[in-house]
Amino acid sequence: MASKLSKTAVPGIEVTVQDNGHKNAGSAKTLGASSSARSKLEGTRRNKSANAAQHSKPATKSDTSKNTKAELILKKLRTAKGVSIDMLIAETGWQAHSVRGFLSAVVKKKLALDLVSESGKDGVRRYRIVSDAKA
Repeated sequence: MASKLSKTAVPGIEVTVQDNGHKNAGSAKTLGASSSARSKLEGTRRNKSANAAQHSKPATKSDTSKNTKAELILKKLRTAKGVSIDMLIAETGWQAHSVRGFLSAVVKKKLALDLVSESGKDGVRRYRIVSDAKA
């Protein structure tokens, strides 16, 4: 069977449909927008990027020094007394398994810090970083 080509005009876009004689076997290809539609699209893109450049705010010192939850946890772990899981949960709002996962995956593995876990006289387990780099 011979395939038939038919062109359908949509405002601004030309579409070619190929029919192979099979039910639901047609495929459509977009050949491209007309030159007037293309220039409108390019003009819109230029205007948006120009506006974004004009209205962007420069980074200030306060923007770059915001404390993240990860930085907060690391700061607490560097104290001499250490920190418990419950204290980290209260500070970050994370669940217990998320805090333990952060300690294992990020602190121990990714950052390669020496994390020490000690149980105190009060029975509470505390975590702290002994040194900033493994030897």
